[in-house]
Amino acid sequence: MTRLATQVPEAMAGMRLDQVLAELFADYSRSKLQTWVKAGRVKVNGQTLKSRDKLDGGEVIELDSEAEIVIDCTPENIALDIVFEDEAVLIVNKPAGLVVHPAAGNWSGTLQNALLSHHPDLAALPRAGIVHRLDKDTSGLLMVAKTLQAHNSLVTQLQERSVHREYLAITKGRIIAGGTVDEPIGRHPSDRKRFAVRSAGKPAVTHYRVVERFSRHTLVRVKLETGRTHQIRVHMAHIHWPLVGDPIYGGRFQMPPACSEKLEQALRSFKRQALHAEKLGITHPVSGDYCEWEQALPDDMADLVTALQENDRQ
Repeated sequence: MTRLATQVPEAMAGMRLDQVLAELFADYSRSKLQTWVKAGRVKVNGQTLKSRDKLDGGEVIELDSEAEIVIDCTPENIALDIVFEDEAVLIVNKPAGLVVHPAAGNWSGTLQNALLSHHPDLAALPRAGIVHRLDKDTSGLLMVAKTLQAHNSLVTQLQERSVHREYLAITKGRIIAGGTVDEPIGRHPSDRKRFAVRSAGKPAVTHYRVVERFSRHTLVRVKLETGRTHQIRVHMAHIHWPLVGDPIYGGRFQMPPACSEKLEQALRSFKRQALHAEKLGITHPVSGDYCEWEQALPDDMADLVTALQENDRQ
């Protein structure tokens, strides 16, 4: 049994205890959290509450948890591009095409399977220590906790929005200036596989700035405050600058005018959203030092940028 503790964000004032637990301890199933509340293993400012009791925000929640493996995931010898590793943290450069953890349609061949092969002790942690995700076809930096202490620390940093995350993306259209999208995101009302800007969604904030403009495209750097599913893809499409290659939010494929043969080939062959997690910064769970990693664009995105540059020089 391990005691986890965190503070309820003020933004959650008025929410019920079971709703807050589902948000703050998302790596555990709702049924498991309910069981622990009934068993008295959840304390709010030292007191035992009921699941339906509402919180004011600012309370300290202590949870006596047990490690559980929610999905039966077996180790698989899959190569990992490890950027950094010590006794507490593992930083991986995830390639496009690699699913992060098992789910419907992808029960094997995932990053989680690879992590369990690399370090079998991760089986004792929720999702083998994975505390955040990247979409299957998004490349770049992803952090993994190797101990429960580190897991709790990294989850808390995510909740407090202190994790530094920057992405590089290639959008359709020529963006004149950077900006911020502050719009809530929730499930699409009619397509459960999609997400959309919705008034009833969860708060989501995305900052973007121009790195390089091309005649019909833009290379942008995106900084996340929150980490909603498909956040960058949804927000950029919402402001009419969808990502190149995005099969869900990118709209109908159109070849830009005055397009060279090389650029046309590069655009037609780019079959994923042009999104790369370039920078990742955290407070180290053990030392307390700020650590930051950076990973250059993968070959496919770098080649596309080169084709865009060459097309503009013609």
